[in-house]
Amino acid sequence: MTRSPTSLWTTQQLRNTTPFGTGPRFIIRDNDDKFGGDVDRVAKTCGISVLRTPVRAPKANATWERYLGSVRRKCLDHVTILGNKHALRVLREHVAHFNSGRPHQGIDQRVPTGLAAPQKAHLNMDVVGLPILSGLQPVGSMTRGRAK
Repeated sequence: MTRSPTSLWTTQQLRNTTPFGTGPRFIIRDNDDKFGGDVDRVAKTCGISVLRTPVRAPKANATWERYLGSVRRKCLDHVTILGNKHALRVLREHVAHFNSGRPHQGIDQRVPTGLAAPQKAHLNMDVVGLPILSGLQPVGSMTRGRAK
């Protein structure tokens, strides 16, 4: 992580995250200076299509901006980050929770990784909270049995 990324830094980060030509199919990027021609060349050699957002179109990247806002509100506003490694660990745990531990309205209350059908609560089931991020985000989990 860096506070002021440059084109060279961004290019190296792309190389680091796409070893052996593996990576995403697309990169959506804006027209910032930190995404220079080098980034586009490295992406092309890795088989990644670069999609540039239109100039002066703030809603073009709305889904990503909404997700980043969610990360800030639900994760980073509640944790004091102690360094780069800590930030990466917190963000990895949040992403894992986002993709496997919480239902999404857009996919019929299923989780993206499992896409299992949602469970319906029954009166004879207990709800158990599982701590995520040291208890900042409790996740409800239903277990069979009666309340004691």
